[in-house]
Amino acid sequence: MLDKARTLAADEIIIDLEDSVPADLKARAREQVCAALQSGEWTAPTVAVRINATTSPWCHRDVIELVEGGGERLAALVIPKVQDRSDVEFVARLAEMVEQESGRKHPVALELLIETATGLIRIHESAHASERVETLIVGYADLAASLGHPLREPGEEPGDRWHGVLQSVLVAARDAGVQAIDGPYFEIADVDGLRARAERARILGYDGKWALHPDQIIPLNEVFSPSPEEFEQASAVLDELEHAERADGRGAVLLDGRMIDEATRKQATQVVARGQAAGLTLP
Repeated sequence: MLDKARTLAADEIIIDLEDSVPADLKARAREQVCAALQSGEWTAPTVAVRINATTSPWCHRDVIELVEGGGERLAALVIPKVQDRSDVEFVARLAEMVEQESGRKHPVALELLIETATGLIRIHESAHASERVETLIVGYADLAASLGHPLREPGEEPGDRWHGVLQSVLVAARDAGVQAIDGPYFEIADVDGLRARAERARILGYDGKWALHPDQIIPLNEVFSPSPEEFEQASAVLDELEHAERADGRGAVLLDGRMIDEATRKQATQVVARGQAAGLTLP
């Protein structure tokens, strides 16, 4: 599985040491992950590892051995079931100590999985708990259990019961200046359902969505990457505003009959960044 993960054209590969690994295999799995991080090439630009929860007996060894033995390829640790800032501070401090001892060049980032009602209520303090925090992620399966409802109901419209959760996570992410990532869609064969959930997340303002299976990567990349037309239009907005600012100091101008200003610039900058990440260029 790790060998296949190396070849996947995702923005980020997340290796799991938590739910997918039985208790008696945790130590062995950790060793295998460290070896995989240290050897071979990875297609994805970012590789992260989901460690065990801070309340488990494996978390501290996960952090120590991964930061020490994972090499610079390890970009981030995903902390599951984050309840409050103490979970984040524990992993951040432990990672810092190991980095200092091992001489690691780049600090390991932290990605926070929001999977409980308590974690959702305290999400703002968790998001601000460390400068290492880069991402907030909606953890649907455990969060559904915590909130007391099923993952999916027959005939459910995309988003109904999850809309408040998605908005809470998004607002906390934007307040902290970090990414907001939508959690996975569990019906692997349902491509239309996947697209509908991904499009909902993109419209809300999310930066991406987790894939559970390689077949989900292409549809998700298509949804979260701007079209060539959107990329070209956003680039034109940035060019026009820059020209107006240089010419006579104007901060608002007309472009194709539409008023554009600083707020438009911020939106256009995000679109251009996503397009560049997807490999788009101007004709």
